[in-house]
Formats: sequence, structure tokens, C-alpha cells
Amino acid sequence: MGNKQIKQHLETAQKTGILKISLQRLQEFPPQLKAYPNVLKTLDLSENRFERVPDELGKLTLLKHLNLSGNKLAELNEVVGELVKLEVLLLMDNLLTRLPKTLANCTHLKTVNLSHNQLKEFPSMLCGLKQLDVLDLSRNRITEVPSEVGGLYVTELNLNQNQISTLAEDVADCPKLKTLRLEENCLQASAFTPRILKDSKICNLAVDGNLFQSKQFTDLDGYDVYMERYTAVKKKMF
Repeated sequence: MGNKQIKQHLETAQKTGILKISLQRLQEFPPQLKAYPNVLKTLDLSENRFERVPDELGKLTLLKHLNLSGNKLAELNEVVGELVKLEVLLLMDNLLTRLPKTLANCTHLKTVNLSHNQLKEFPSMLCGLKQLDVLDLSRNRITEVPSEVGGLYVTELNLNQNQISTLAEDVADCPKLKTLRLEENCLQASAFTPRILKDSKICNLAVDGNLFQSKQFTDLDGYDVYMERYTAVKKKMF
């Protein structure tokens, strides 16, 4: 996309509030964005080659939807915490190793996708965000789900294909969690304590590809209570 095309996109976006500049192999943010009026509600810069997010992004405080997936971001600028109206944050397929604590300021977030990055720690700063509904952390390098997870308000948490060997039973305290995906990790059957199976609201627990056989799982204390929830939800669907 040449400068002329980018200019046209920017001019149109001033009217629509939507700017999409994806699949352009851009290595740097369009310089025009630095002095751009604060009108954007949707910004899609996916499938480029950005290695960092500039400070100017923090000026776009009306943003509700930000897509930076498919870039080369190794870290996320703290200015993302200034995007207080943000509802959807898409960062899958990057090189992120950590996230800024300022994300906790984005209290309107509903969907966060961090799949296929290099995260080693669970992003605890997202716990406590009461609007957050779906969190995808699959295909990272997370080894532990910490006790802070109990403050997560999501209905769906995807942790497939990580390196998780420790699961805090505080996951049972998640007030809305219905679907928990933990396939292809390093968990023993004993990680799923009676408190998780009996006292949580989880009704869809995906655990294939861990360090136990399915019979070890079905023999656990509380498995029958979990299955009652699972069956009740299935019946509602049909």
C-alpha cells in the first residue's frame, strides 16, 4: 500500500471511525497517525511487521476495537492502558513475552486474544476486569495458573497448548467461568481438586493431552458432580 492509498484510507476513516491497514508488510506505523484526529473506534493493523507500538497510540482514546495480530511485537507499550474504552484486543500471532500492568485500566475489555505468543506468566492484570468475557491464552509458554485467577470474570478461558503443571484451585472461585480449556499441557489428574470439580461453575472442562489417562480423571472425587453440570447444560442446548 503506497502513501497515496494510506492517505485515502486515513481520510475515509475520519468519517467512518474505522481504519484498516492490514497485510501491507509495514514495519512502522504510518507517520500520519501521529497527528491524526482522535476519531477512530476501530483500528486494524494486523498482518504487518511491527516490532513495537508507538506512544501515539495512547492518543486514540475512543478506540473500542484494536487488532494488532500477526505482527512481530515482543512487548506491548504501556500506553495501551490509556485506551480506556477498548472492548476487543487482538494480539494473536506475535512474539509477546510479557504484558503491561496498565492493561488493568482497560475496564471495558470484553474479548482478549493472546494466542500464539511467548508468554510465560499468566496475565494477572486481567483479573478483576468485570466486563471481560473471553480470554484466549492458548499456544503460549505459561507454566502456572496462579491464585489470582479466582478474580477472573470470563465465561471462557482457553489455556490449550501451554506448559501448565500447576493449577490453583482458586479457579473454582471464578464467578462466571463455564468453559475451561486445558488441553495439551503438563497437568496431573490430581490438579483437578474436589473444590474445582464440585464447587466451580465450570461445565465444559477440556483436558485431553495431559499427563494422565481419562480413567484417572473420571475416577476423581467430584467428577460426578461436574458431570451433572455438564449434562444439564447439554440438555438446555437441545
